Amino acid sequence: MEITQQTLAEAWQRTAARHALLDEVGLPPVALSADELREWAQRAEASEDDGLFLLLDENGTVRGRRGPYREVFATRDLDQALYLITEAAVQRRCGSLDEVANALDRIDSTWGRRFRGGGLDDTGTVEACGRDPLEGLAWIARSWREQDPYTVLSFFRAAPGQTVDAERLALLYGADPAHVAAGTRLKDLQAVDNGRAHWDRQWESCCFGQAGGWTFLLHHDTPPGAFDDKEAYAALGIKESVWLTATAAKAIYTFDYMRDGRRVDDDWGALELIWYERGRAPYLRGGELNFLNRAVRRAELDHPELTNTFQLYFHALEESLGLRLPRRDFAEGKVRAAYWAGEQR
Repeated sequence: MEITQQTLAEAWQRTAARHALLDEVGLPPVALSADELREWAQRAEASEDDGLFLLLDENGTVRGRRGPYREVFATRDLDQALYLITEAAVQRRCGSLDEVANALDRIDSTWGRRFRGGGLDDTGTVEACGRDPLEGLAWIARSWREQDPYTVLSFFRAAPGQTVDAERLALLYGADPAHVAAGTRLKDLQAVDNGRAHWDRQWESCCFGQAGGWTFLLHHDTPPGAFDDKEAYAALGIKESVWLTATAAKAIYTFDYMRDGRRVDDDWGALELIWYERGRAPYLRGGELNFLNRAVRRAELDHPELTNTFQLYFHALEESLGLRLPRRDFAEGKVRAAYWAGEQR
């Protein structure tokens, strides 16, 4: 059945009437054009209302928006639309995520399972974590917001059964061949060099290695000439890459995921981590990054002790993609490191 403004309004009225938790909760504003939606959103912005708005296309697609431009879901399934509207309404009324989940349970047990799973159905529930997230990738999240230890955290993975050579990758980026050949460690760079401490030169360095099936390369600015040898870079066999980039002075923190030479982003463009708010899926519901939405929800429910959203997000990256960084190697200075070639002083 194609969704119209009337069928949506009637279906919501029936849903709200059956459940005391939805008493006096109205259907979000429904716009029939982008101009109308923009007017609604501008009025809401002026009143500091960050609630949900709906845009109903001619083909019956219901698009959930926060503001005039950020689409959080798109569906032609009436049950999905009703669930997503209910989820947003309950989140505005309840406090913790457990309270939201329990409230949705009382409305519909299927909806409670769906919320806990983070997807658009009640399948694919992830097992509880059961371990300290700060022993995984999340240990670096808090300091990374202050550009410590590096501005750019990049990860590369080849086809199953293959690995991306960390030394070759570092050399192609511009790491000093002498440091790579000598097996230089971070603690070696941190020693005083010609009267200058490493902290004054860390912008000229990189760290690299392998963990969790990924090859990682951490650095600040990429030196000129990196990637000049296109054939050698292609020979690394990279199939997936993840880039986490921080520009602390501008409070910009971005996530880029490339797979088979294509950016995975549901055509959203730049994906900023500050879009993620606890309890709200950071990416398009049901989109290409919904696996990360699910992992984020699982992290939120498993680790209420984590109040830092970056730590939760990084833990979700570890759980969904397997990203890791060797905490002990960094703490003890044993991670492989090098200055960029031509930066010796």
